[in-house]
Amino acid sequence: MTQYQPSSQARRFSVLKFGSSVLRNADDYARVAHEIYRHTRTGEKVVAVVSALDGETDALFAMGDQVGQGSSDRVLARLVRCGELKSAALMGLALERSGVPVAVLDPHEMDLVASGDPLDANLSGLNREKVLARFDQADVIVAPGFFGEDENGPITLGRGGTDLTAVMFAHWLGADRARLIKDVDGVYSDDPAKNPDAHRFDALDYEAARKVSHGLVQDKAISRAKALDVVVEVASLGKAYATRIAAQVEKPAAARVERPLRVAVLGHGAVGAGLCQHLLAHPNRFQLSPILVRNPAKHSPDADPRLHFTQDPAEALRDDTDIVVEALGGTGFARSLSQSALRDGRHLVTANKAVIALDLALLSGLARENGLDLRYSAAVGGGTPILEHLDELAPKNDVLAVEGVMNGTCNFILDALDRGELFADAVAEAQRLGFAEADPSTDLDGDDAADKLAIICHHAFGIMPDVRDISRESLSDLSPERIAAAREAGLVFKQVGRCVADNTGGVDARVELRALPQSHPFAALRNEANGFLIHRPQGLTYIKGKGAGRWPTAEAMFADLMDVQRRHARSASPGKTTTTRQKTASQDHRMPRESAL
Repeated sequence: MTQYQPSSQARRFSVLKFGSSVLRNADDYARVAHEIYRHTRTGEKVVAVVSALDGETDALFAMGDQVGQGSSDRVLARLVRCGELKSAALMGLALERSGVPVAVLDPHEMDLVASGDPLDANLSGLNREKVLARFDQADVIVAPGFFGEDENGPITLGRGGTDLTAVMFAHWLGADRARLIKDVDGVYSDDPAKNPDAHRFDALDYEAARKVSHGLVQDKAISRAKALDVVVEVASLGKAYATRIAAQVEKPAAARVERPLRVAVLGHGAVGAGLCQHLLAHPNRFQLSPILVRNPAKHSPDADPRLHFTQDPAEALRDDTDIVVEALGGTGFARSLSQSALRDGRHLVTANKAVIALDLALLSGLARENGLDLRYSAAVGGGTPILEHLDELAPKNDVLAVEGVMNGTCNFILDALDRGELFADAVAEAQRLGFAEADPSTDLDGDDAADKLAIICHHAFGIMPDVRDISRESLSDLSPERIAAAREAGLVFKQVGRCVADNTGGVDARVELRALPQSHPFAALRNEANGFLIHRPQGLTYIKGKGAGRWPTAEAMFADLMDVQRRHARSASPGKTTTTRQKTASQDHRMPRESAL
């Protein structure tokens, strides 16, 4: 029996703070989720410290003064900290929707201790082991900022206290910095909204930061950061750069001018529609061309009025297109458009595992030749960043084998069969809920998992097997008797793909149905959840998340788009706009298939 032993590798932590200047309304939680996912997909464990929504703390103070009319500060502290509790729960919901494993913790669940004035306290302690234990099951811990607890209950940390929470978490967890996300892209010599001649800093020491930030960063937070030697970064959402506050020499920043990139989205099914909503929320970064669909009239009535649809590829792929997003699915039209996009000098972001499994060498070659990005993060695992983890480990020869539950449709159906449902009923229900296509044979027969497994082989071992050589076992061959026998033995069936390098320089890859004990990490995966075990010389690394669905898949694709946008911005000369077709160094990365035309 396989026992799961977590890897002993040291965790990398990020502490990200999101204040009310970026959390202005409920829609902003999705934008903040992008920023958090950007870090988790690189293997970091994230503490996301959140403030109340814009104006909510002021409203609570005003309500408390109205009702209490000068009553105790301690009771007022109980009231005004409610904005942060609400915000943390909303942040957790947004991350769950995106498929990110998350735990929302209140201060008393972490023994987050504060002391001092009930409305202007300082943080003095944290149960680090409690926090680390929650990271065994979650990639992100969302913590409300602004308050902690003493022996008599909650007390707050003063205006801007969420900055202090982030600094202290970075200190206690040994993170390399506390990154404070604001509505400006760093610390300026003056308020840039009032003074157009204000200049940004790349680096400041603590005292200089205190003088010029004018409250942008809480004074107490800067003082504690200096005393504890915590590096503080001040940045805005999605930016690759920040103002770094540390014991260092002051450094002014060069001027930056960035233009939006024009994006052609091919397909407007569930994932394509979700991705378009993300793009519309970032008009300063992306401009949408008309979306390519088979029948524009079918999509227009219920769509956002800012979206336009066309059935003409030439109209969708206009000459000034920077990035093509392929969300069509299949290996016909989508395959040819993917190749032509790169040949025509456009970056390519795709979610088409079948095309990548067939044409990865060709597409990667075209990207390299033209200095372009090829990104396919949602092809394997949806919002579960398995390929990013393999890209980090493989160059160190740190991967012995990879196995995973990587098809949400099969996982959903196997769950239903385990409950005693009939096979036909389970398939029909999966189709009704959108997990399965009208023809589910690609999923049931293991073809979908085989495509994904071939891509995993490439990222783990540098070998791209012919998908036809990957053996596979079909769910259709799983008899009720086998299922009943497994259930009686306390086992649960899962469709598992596994690949391991052999001694001849090749790879053994197969998709099989395995009856697993309840103690196996895959046994707990439900519905569209995906999970992967990376076998390494020092143990096992387990990665899980949502492997299908509109929002997890759209999250992964949007993360790819943001990677391209940041690389494009870095390639621009400071103070100059980029040209329409300026190229960046090629990257090939990960990608679902979606019938959208």
